[in-house]
Amino acid sequence: MIKRLPIDPFLLKLFATVALASLLPAQGWGVPLFQHITQIAIALLFFLHGARLSREAIWGGLSHWRLHLLILSVTFVLFPILGSGVAAVLRPWLTDNLYLGVLFLACLPSTVQSAVALTAMARGNVPVSICSASASTLLGVFITPLLVGIMLAGATSAQATVSLEAVGKIMLQLFFPFVFGHLLRPLIGAWVMKRQQLLKVVDQGSILLVVYTAFSGAVVGGLWSSTPLSALGLIVLSNAVLLTLAQVLAWNLGRWLGFSFEDRVSLLMCGSNKSLSSGIPIANVIFPSAMVGPIILPIMLFHQWQLLVCAWLAKRLAARSGD
Repeated sequence: MIKRLPIDPFLLKLFATVALASLLPAQGWGVPLFQHITQIAIALLFFLHGARLSREAIWGGLSHWRLHLLILSVTFVLFPILGSGVAAVLRPWLTDNLYLGVLFLACLPSTVQSAVALTAMARGNVPVSICSASASTLLGVFITPLLVGIMLAGATSAQATVSLEAVGKIMLQLFFPFVFGHLLRPLIGAWVMKRQQLLKVVDQGSILLVVYTAFSGAVVGGLWSSTPLSALGLIVLSNAVLLTLAQVLAWNLGRWLGFSFEDRVSLLMCGSNKSLSSGIPIANVIFPSAMVGPIILPIMLFHQWQLLVCAWLAKRLAARSGD
């Protein structure tokens, strides 16, 4: 019955994890235990993603370098500009951490799995989407912390800073396992590709662990008593505005620059999507544990919204491509 609902089942698991952390947060000796388990799970997640990434898909899409540059520009330039504008408008009604969460959301890389799947559904340029989304994930390990540091320079929270030590931790926990997994792809790639269920368990399980650990610390610190429902409603509104603006601008930029229909579909799906699987681990490294819970709320809500909207658009674009 859950599969028939117009909602991502994983999102239900996310909110169930938030509810569990709200009722039974990790405390005492459980805090470092969950932190260590989470770090290992995230490293394993990126190791398996690296082993799964096809080198042929990378080289197959590199010839479209102009389109790749445009997709990355939408992800790491246009979106942060839009995000900072929307966050500035809503700033008086948001808590400090939710405000930082909107800025953080705007700096994240594109998602890989859903962007590629939606491109295929909409009959777009799948090789380009594979190449661009994968490159976005890798570059995001470096670019996202730098963008967050720039955008949070004027933030009111003194704790919201990004140090070189944080970037080093991100590389150690995300980038190096990814590269190591990709280097071992000739040996383990076929084995990994045959075990998609294992990848799904590690993918979702690691994110759920991070969410539980993050929200446990936030709940102990008084998250729900300091977060009004009106602020959460504004986050939903900001997500809708951000996604709509990014998609309209991305589609029209592709048209103005003379890209084909298939290339514009890739630009739309890769440029306007934001990665939950990369965002939550990066937030876990950049921000203090007490801040992570509310900061990742915007990306959790945005994840569901982008899936619903992009799936609807993909069906319309697929019908249009056959005209």
